[in-house]
Amino acid sequence: MSKTAKGSKFLGFDFSHLRGDLLGGITAGIVALPLALAFGVSSGLGPSAGLYGAIFIGFFAALFGGTDTQISGPTAPMTAVSMVVIAGIVASFDGDIAQALPAILTVFLLAGLMQVVLGVLGLGRYIKYIPYPVVSGFMTAIGVIILLTQILPTVGYYPKEDLAFVEQFKPAAEEIILENILKEEAGEGILVLEDFKETIRRAEQITDADIMKESKTLAGKDASGVIGALKVMPRALGNIDWLELLLALGTIIIIYGFKRITTVIPSTLVALIVMSCVAIFGGFDYRPIAQIPSGLPMPQLGIFTDFQLSIITPYFFTALTLALLGAIDSLLTSVVADNLTKTKHKPNKELVGQGIGNTVASIFGGIPGAGATIRTVVNINAGGKTRISGMIAAILLLVVLLALGPVASRIPAAVLAGILITVGIGVMDYKGLKAIPHMPRGEVAIMLIVLVLSSVWNLVYAVGIGLVIASLTFMKQIGDLADEDSDLSSLDEEAWDDETDFPENLREEVFIKHVDGPLFFGSTSTFQALAQQIPPTAYVVIIRMDEVPYLDQSGLYVMEDVVLDLVKKGKKVLLINPQDQPLYMLSRVGFIPNLISEDLIFDTFKDALIWIKQNVKDRY
Repeated sequence: MSKTAKGSKFLGFDFSHLRGDLLGGITAGIVALPLALAFGVSSGLGPSAGLYGAIFIGFFAALFGGTDTQISGPTAPMTAVSMVVIAGIVASFDGDIAQALPAILTVFLLAGLMQVVLGVLGLGRYIKYIPYPVVSGFMTAIGVIILLTQILPTVGYYPKEDLAFVEQFKPAAEEIILENILKEEAGEGILVLEDFKETIRRAEQITDADIMKESKTLAGKDASGVIGALKVMPRALGNIDWLELLLALGTIIIIYGFKRITTVIPSTLVALIVMSCVAIFGGFDYRPIAQIPSGLPMPQLGIFTDFQLSIITPYFFTALTLALLGAIDSLLTSVVADNLTKTKHKPNKELVGQGIGNTVASIFGGIPGAGATIRTVVNINAGGKTRISGMIAAILLLVVLLALGPVASRIPAAVLAGILITVGIGVMDYKGLKAIPHMPRGEVAIMLIVLVLSSVWNLVYAVGIGLVIASLTFMKQIGDLADEDSDLSSLDEEAWDDETDFPENLREEVFIKHVDGPLFFGSTSTFQALAQQIPPTAYVVIIRMDEVPYLDQSGLYVMEDVVLDLVKKGKKVLLINPQDQPLYMLSRVGFIPNLISEDLIFDTFKDALIWIKQNVKDRY
């Protein structure tokens, strides 16, 4: 290392590329701003939650992560899963986001801690084994979800504000309110049938506003997600707010059109500024985004003071999905960064950094995030070289929050909806979709199953089902290959090269079993056929394990059963060249020396042949 490089380091930071890091960080922060606001709105927690997530995840993931140029923050996949968590928990709190917030953030906190654990346990290297069809179907589903759910705000339709739609839920709302009264009385030990007047008294206190509030909650829940959006789509298209639609369309046109002029200035930011100025200075009566609080973000201590295990227990696997999804998202971006910078990231350290970032963000009310590919590429292209660039991007967003919070609060909601429409279009896996005609039918089926189930049912369960099907398919394919490769023929039908000198007079007395490939639960049926193939004249069986690199528990016990049966029939069993892992497994369970003594295990077939010539007699 040069003296200059050494002298430019302080407290572990490399300042030798400070100019490039400043440019990269500022540029990436500018790109991240509109996306952070949009993802926050899309999540259901509001634009400030998106900004908080971008600030804290971006800073701490850069500080503790293992990819120097990575820019982290809310991403489309993480936001889509977060929407599921938020909607479900808010519904359990009767639509009260303020009351639901501690539980929501606790799930996000749990996901961050899980990522840290994944990194500490060194599991980062295993993320790459998630099958591509599952990832492809999931990413395309994310695009579909964002597109369909953002059509409603694009046309200016909000189900909770459609009184005719909300009116349909009044009977159900009254029923829920009455059930809550009965639950309250049961909790207080009041016997309803004996003290019915108390129930009537409490029911009389219910106001039309209470019923309307519950009706709006039910309406919002019914119109949420892809299925909900499709349900109310006819009403939305019949009640288009043309100003909102034009603002969204203008945003989309600028995003795609400005890229043709130059890519130096982020087109998303240009669209955000231009269309916001049109709406604000044009004096239009548009719908702004939710108010962004001014000042520094404050810790949400309700995560700890209002903690209820029963609330977050149903979302444990959702938190795990968030953790794994964030890990995949981040590590894929790390690979992209490696290719551009010719460096090598540290996957486990990256997971720890992402986990710390998500944990801190949840404490301050931010939504979860991950490494963001586009923002990382922008950072690298602008000159970012070290983790300082990611920290600068986060600090820039904090400055924007503190200095321009009131201004940002005037951004039209339709503009952010237009931005999200382009995000939904961009996040879909077109490479995987184009390959459908050429892919194996099994992989196409997995991709489509994950795509459909993720879109219309549940993201978490869809990924789980996709992984199970992909694993079963893979195991069957490996088992089939093992069956095809495994040689069950006797010596007089086919021989390996080192078996050509086998004595002709002993071919009836000796049976040779060739095993090619791993002996595991997917290939055990082939090995079980061994006993049926041994000719009655053979009283010595040779099992060649030269080509068996792996033996699992299923394969071990099947082999034990077969050999035990052979020994009971009075046959001698020889093992040829078992590799380290199979030999270890066989020794651990006592297969060696209880069933096969060590003097019947040979390193080469030539050694076994010497034993055969000395101990096997020609009987036939």
